[in-house]
Amino acid sequence: MFKVAFATSDRVSVNQHFGASAGFAIYAVDGERSRLVEVAEYPAESMDGNENEVSEQAYACGAGVSRSQNKLAERISALADCAAVYCLAVGGSAVRQLLASGVQPVRLEDACAIDALLLELRRAINVGGVAWVDQRVKREAPDSRFDRMVEEGWQE
Repeated sequence: MFKVAFATSDRVSVNQHFGASAGFAIYAVDGERSRLVEVAEYPAESMDGNENEVSEQAYACGAGVSRSQNKLAERISALADCAAVYCLAVGGSAVRQLLASGVQPVRLEDACAIDALLLELRRAINVGGVAWVDQRVKREAPDSRFDRMVEEGWQE
């Protein structure tokens, strides 16, 4: 079982850009079921064009961190234990940081129902067909009996 996040404003469909998302619906998914386990929501920020200003607190501390960088770090931190995040768009910096955190970003062309994506994920866990899921399932699969024997020092 692993967790998957969906950038959403309504908890029904993936309909948000990663960095500007109103929130994330986080589901635990396995081959048989999925369930909502957490919702991360963010307050609406004014769109006054000053998003790249250095925050007063960060500037006072000499950090020189912009509000948008803080916002991005907060979102990535909230998804730290997720295997993937589905969104409509995601910037290059966010992609790099997500991958470094072990979270696979998945960009969708159009808004899509979360239920449909969960069904696709459950199917992929059972029979494959979604590259990142296939890699995750393979990584989480128990080692083969022969690999364990070699680790224990068995010889032919």
